[in-house]
Amino acid sequence: MKKDIFINQTHKETRIAIHEDEVLVELYVEKPENIRIVGNIYKGVVENVLPGMQAAFVDIGIGANAFLPFSEVEGESFLLDQDEDEDEDVKPQRGNRGRSRNQNHRHDHRRPNTPKLKTGQQILVQVIKEPYMGKGARVTTNISLPGRFLVLVPNSNSIGISRKIYNNYERRRLRRSCQEMKPDGFGLIARTVTEGKDDETLGADLNNLMDSYKRMEKVVKNKPGPILVYKDMETVSSLIRDLFTNDVQKVVTDNKGMYKQISSYLKGAAPQLLDRLVHYNKKLPLFDAYNVQKGIDISMARKVGLKSGASIVIEQTEALVSIDVNSGKFIGRKDHEANAVKINLEAARAIAQQLRLRDLGGLIVIDFIDMSREDNKKKVYYELRRELRKDRAKVAVSYISDFGLLEMTRQRIRLSLLLSATEECPVCKGRGRIMSKAALTTQIEGWFRRFHSKKREFRLQLVVNPELGKFLRSGRKNVVRSIQWQHFIKVEIIEDESKNMDEFRVISKKQGKDITDDY
Repeated sequence: MKKDIFINQTHKETRIAIHEDEVLVELYVEKPENIRIVGNIYKGVVENVLPGMQAAFVDIGIGANAFLPFSEVEGESFLLDQDEDEDEDVKPQRGNRGRSRNQNHRHDHRRPNTPKLKTGQQILVQVIKEPYMGKGARVTTNISLPGRFLVLVPNSNSIGISRKIYNNYERRRLRRSCQEMKPDGFGLIARTVTEGKDDETLGADLNNLMDSYKRMEKVVKNKPGPILVYKDMETVSSLIRDLFTNDVQKVVTDNKGMYKQISSYLKGAAPQLLDRLVHYNKKLPLFDAYNVQKGIDISMARKVGLKSGASIVIEQTEALVSIDVNSGKFIGRKDHEANAVKINLEAARAIAQQLRLRDLGGLIVIDFIDMSREDNKKKVYYELRRELRKDRAKVAVSYISDFGLLEMTRQRIRLSLLLSATEECPVCKGRGRIMSKAALTTQIEGWFRRFHSKKREFRLQLVVNPELGKFLRSGRKNVVRSIQWQHFIKVEIIEDESKNMDEFRVISKKQGKDITDDY
């Protein structure tokens, strides 16, 4: 599989596109006002502990309080200021953050899964999900610091090897190397790119991680929360660290500064990849030259056409993502069942690609075309699962129900592409539809009826969009004339293109002001 990475940087945003076999499969958009915080570590302050929700809310100093589920709390090493009288048998020791303060958990008679958290407590947490639609970030106390080859895990003694390293000899070699170089009180995870790397390379990466940890620990000890104590790389740098592996053919950027930044990083971390870094300086935009923009346009559309003539329609709501499979223009030569299977298999491949490209997370419901045979349902089910294996996000997929619906969940880490690359319409407020002209006319008539019942004023101006003004005057019944005769009011229509299609304002000529909200 041919894999390429393209980086386009402008004054307002940075876009990173990933191609697999010349097809856009991932797109990241980063704006200065929405800097990535996943991976950042904060010294926070517990605001609320809610056993009923099995969660706590933590102030980390940015916007809404972060959400800490009890399932993301492990051990007690996260407690930075536990009271001495909580564990009389074990005195707190300075600098002993990595040790549990209560070694005998069998004598703890508290409710299961309820950690020792209390309001006002200092706590060390790491962001695992970006803030989403007004909700705070999701955090964990299981801290880890990622490097190019290794991941450092404080307060642990375990060794982990990437599942994508399949050679058993290599796995044993890496495990042995990590065990020998691992500092006491720390765990290590060998990433996929460690395959074939010597101990000297891994040791240098570990030293960098330990230096970062010591700097973080110094901030934790000397400054009160809430405060940022460790900042992970920005989106571009983190993607280069995580995704620029030997299977990537080239990384192309149109920004000279970005080219130098990545080049400098690769010289120290992966010099063998330097010749795959390309600076693009031609007149044609980078994303147009490599056919990336076409994939972006498709990812922004509600409806995605398939080669067969069928289509999928993707609707994103706050509760879930719904995907409908339509036969569209597809005309099969076989029976309905065979046609349905063919369309559903094609749709399953497209859906897996679009989920990854749009970075859709949470609950996802897919309405496939009805199939009666169980073996055909299994074909579609396993085809979707096979395609989803290409996705780095964690997914869970249920079987197709009797109603032809498939439910699945996909790990949500950051904002979906739709939310990061678009803004809410100020007119429809995200609904996608606005009030009809007829319904708005009824509202206008109601307003003048209320006004006439409370006020005796005879000269008003009605300010509307030109389209609505035309509608009010059209038809056999002129609405404005009817209002004037019914309420003995002189109404002058003022057409204003700056007004929304579903908006009207009423101006009192006598008072010289807008009185719409008064009645």
